[in-house]
Amino acid sequence: MRKYIIEDTRLISPFNERARDLRVLNKPLWLAQRDALAPYTREERPPVQSLAQVPEDRVECIVYRDNLFFDRYFIDEFIRRARESGKACRVAFALDDQAITTHALNLQSGIRREGDLYVADLWYFPHGREKIIRSLVMDTQAREIGYYNIPKYMAPHQGDLTFWVPQRAFLSIEHWTHLYIANSPFGVFAEGARTEKQIERLSFKLRVMWRGLVERRHVLSSSALIKKGRNVHIDPSAVILGPVTLGDNVVVQPGAVIDNCHIGNNVTVSHGCVLMLSVVGDGCFLPWRASLFMTTLMENSMVAQNTCLQMCVIGRDTFIGAGNTFTDFNMVSKPIRVLYRGRLEEVGTPAIGGCVGHHCRIGSGFVIFPGREIESDVLLAANRDERVITKNVTYEESDHHKIAGADELFAPQYRPRAEHITK
Repeated sequence: MRKYIIEDTRLISPFNERARDLRVLNKPLWLAQRDALAPYTREERPPVQSLAQVPEDRVECIVYRDNLFFDRYFIDEFIRRARESGKACRVAFALDDQAITTHALNLQSGIRREGDLYVADLWYFPHGREKIIRSLVMDTQAREIGYYNIPKYMAPHQGDLTFWVPQRAFLSIEHWTHLYIANSPFGVFAEGARTEKQIERLSFKLRVMWRGLVERRHVLSSSALIKKGRNVHIDPSAVILGPVTLGDNVVVQPGAVIDNCHIGNNVTVSHGCVLMLSVVGDGCFLPWRASLFMTTLMENSMVAQNTCLQMCVIGRDTFIGAGNTFTDFNMVSKPIRVLYRGRLEEVGTPAIGGCVGHHCRIGSGFVIFPGREIESDVLLAANRDERVITKNVTYEESDHHKIAGADELFAPQYRPRAEHITK
């Protein structure tokens, strides 16, 4: 099968990079797409700007926009059904697909309504590009799973907060919040949901129980649910609950807890750290008692001791100092809003953290309000008057100019700039 990729040149704030170059489950998006399609495609042509630029060669081909996230479970089902139909197909979703309507439609235009369906820019052609294209309705097989319980006195969002977690994930990444969704609810959370479904099968359940008995471990900590790379060192007092993926040269020190996470290569998780439903990129370092909940760290970043990141996205080569708290819930009855296309828009969820770009240095003791952005290359040094971040922080507002030599050390590396506005 031949592959054509439609370029999306928009830059994602606060990273100031295209979506294809940002990381999902510790891979650049373009690599995640390539790996998912590897069993089917043998040939890739130069990128195009639109479907109309795809040649009409009489060959089987797939065409997609390069900011789309789809996992292998989704693409396997799409290609299987498209080939069975023998016709030109475009991906579509029913109006009642909860994973799409609840989590994928906010702050984007790539998944859009046409008639009584939602459609996106993913096509299959059995004999080259055609004018007549049928809609192939995909079912994400979403399950509602709770992750928070809000006390009654914190109305109106009292009760359980839930995600519609898909068994087959699809998303158009046009905002940093979509990276959060792709990595956590549609990534590691979805992997956990698939594992739960597998355990319903007697053969898989017996295999997991047998591994636990042989290895003398809790079944969730057995090798059936923990994927480990080479040269992994785990202290006996650490607690690891699967499904978990650990890359090469990972060190997990005493008292650490890792629950349903994806950990890259050359990562150190130090004493007493707690990681839940999170993705940690290659080369990251977590000193003692750092905590991550549904958070994504891109490669070579560091989160210092006693810092708590909840529902956040952190760029590459970034340092988050000690004792910082990224809040994820508005204590007042007011929806969380984020910057999108120069305007503040509701994020569509009652809880979400903040986002820090690439190559940032964040000092100690900050409190960051929900939904706030800190642009790439920013240096923030705490002082008595500025410890609560209530607005987005741009590079122009960075403290790099206040510290001798910092202009050269933290020179901007990620330009041209994405559109932004400070609110």
